[in-house]
Amino acid sequence: MKTAIVYYSKHHGNTLKLLEAIKAADEVTLIDVTKDPQADVSGYDRIGFASGIYYSNVAKQILKYAEEHLPEGKEVFFIGTCGNNSVSAQKTFFKALREITDGKKCKYLNEYICLGYDTYGPFKLVGGIAKGHPTEDEISASVSFYGNL
Repeated sequence: MKTAIVYYSKHHGNTLKLLEAIKAADEVTLIDVTKDPQADVSGYDRIGFASGIYYSNVAKQILKYAEEHLPEGKEVFFIGTCGNNSVSAQKTFFKALREITDGKKCKYLNEYICLGYDTYGPFKLVGGIAKGHPTEDEISASVSFYGNL
């Protein structure tokens, strides 16, 4: 199955760490939405969207890309890193992205979220949160997550 993962990983590269591990274990195409915002994913069977979480949502660039370029009917999955992955917070992280993919009649497969070192916004004032994340275990779990799709 031909898979592309469209991603946004900016501040500390937390999300990219997960994706590089997945790519090392399996054949996937990684598409940095900031470098290739018009990438054509129509030739892929499965599309992943990966992003750090900013104020309880994926990056705006990911939402815009999905809205404008995701073909209908694809299999989709989501990967994210965040400073706070409490169960109650997680329910909102992919909500807007899920609405876009549902509207395009995509088949939702699953999602993976783990902690990532976060100095965004007010967290910078206290030196950040979730230092040392993602851990090797969290990175390995992302590879297992992808392998089980």
